Amino acid sequence: MTLSVLAFAANSPTSSDWAILGACLGLAAATMLFIFYIQPDASDLAPHRSKLDQLMERRDTIYDNLRDLRFEFRSGKYAEADYETMKASLENELATVLAEVDRVTDAQTRRARAIRPADAGRSPQ
Repeated sequence: MTLSVLAFAANSPTSSDWAILGACLGLAAATMLFIFYIQPDASDLAPHRSKLDQLMERRDTIYDNLRDLRFEFRSGKYAEADYETMKASLENELATVLAEVDRVTDAQTRRARAIRPADAGRSPQ
């Protein structure tokens, strides 16, 4: 009989075993709550930048690149032929971006003008 009591005592969980089991269950429950019940932040659902915002950012980047290129040429980093080639490339890209900006803003202006006459026909109440 003492042998069976000793075998049971050797296999019975201790308080540290219960603490580890509780920690694992708590971690599993927290993981499930995070996956299934936490809602995304409102900023995650915000619309992406508009086409005009992207073009304006690209325009600013090209202006920065031209300014940096001019500085590096004046400091002697580039030969004049290389400078002129890179400058022409950046200016061509800038012209393309500015034309696209004009196209986008003209389209927005036309859309806004098309909406106004419909509102102007209503009589004040």
